[in-house]
Amino acid sequence: MTTTTALAAPARPRRPRLRSPHGLPGALLVLHRSALWFWLLLVAVAAGALLWMYGWGADAAFAEFFRRGCVDGVLNDGCDYIGPAHTRYDTAETVSGGLINLVPLLTAVWAGAALIGRELENGTAHLAWTQSVSPARWLAAKLAVPAALLTAGTLLLVLLHRLAWGAHTELFRGMGTRQWHDDGTYFANGTLAPAYTLLGLTLGALTALLVRRSLAAMGTTFLAFMSLEYVITSLRPHLWPVETLTSKDGYPDYIGMVVGDGALTSTGKRVSDPICVADTQCLTDHDIVGYYRDYHPSAHFWPLQLMETGIVLALTAAATAAAFWLLRRRTA
Repeated sequence: MTTTTALAAPARPRRPRLRSPHGLPGALLVLHRSALWFWLLLVAVAAGALLWMYGWGADAAFAEFFRRGCVDGVLNDGCDYIGPAHTRYDTAETVSGGLINLVPLLTAVWAGAALIGRELENGTAHLAWTQSVSPARWLAAKLAVPAALLTAGTLLLVLLHRLAWGAHTELFRGMGTRQWHDDGTYFANGTLAPAYTLLGLTLGALTALLVRRSLAAMGTTFLAFMSLEYVITSLRPHLWPVETLTSKDGYPDYIGMVVGDGALTSTGKRVSDPICVADTQCLTDHDIVGYYRDYHPSAHFWPLQLMETGIVLALTAAATAAAFWLLRRRTA
């Protein structure tokens, strides 16, 4: 009776395995869902800060300036009053701009340690290659899906930062020392943020393929990205022809990104400033008749941005090609 009952009992259905409905890209999102949620949170925080700056934050800061008599039709750049509204506005700019500037480095470290390095170290990548996924397709998905999400989020933040900056440029200048060429502002206001983010992604992937250890890839990627960014940034002032101001009485005013300055002799030769100040005899002894200053005006913002962006994207393409070449060589 017991045997008959057992045979008659319906078989317990096996619970089907959860599979991604969108193939490899969907599986990638599930695997790295923690990083995805972190990215969405970062974008939400930075976007919220920027929208607040564009609206209520700027209104409160302007009202505070008016109450203190710092505005006479136009913002008075000489007013150094710092109140609660100014502090909140400046904090929002620091947070939002800082997050945008951190995205490329965070992307590079994550790509080296978790996206590629960890799967090579624990054998997950090799398991995928023995199934229906080729190494090239695996790497393409690993780069394409994060690239799309990172580019979309970074572009959104850049557009919001430009919106806040463009609407309240005089507020940025009057309430602090922020200028269009300051590193953080310059980076967050143009095409460099998404370009450097893509470079970080591909550089991290390439480094991970080279060392094949997550922890080693993290450290190596960090050093490689910081070094590369430093070199490119140091070239920034020289990517576009400068304009020059001259003056016979002291240096010309600071009106842009200063590239270089010094003294001029009677023959027009540029020399180092002997620091004579108002000492007439010293000026005569050194044949100093004026001063010069090489600079980039605000009109050079987009030429400089696009030149640097082109260099970064070229390096990104080179790193991507090198990553695929290395993967093909090691999995041949």
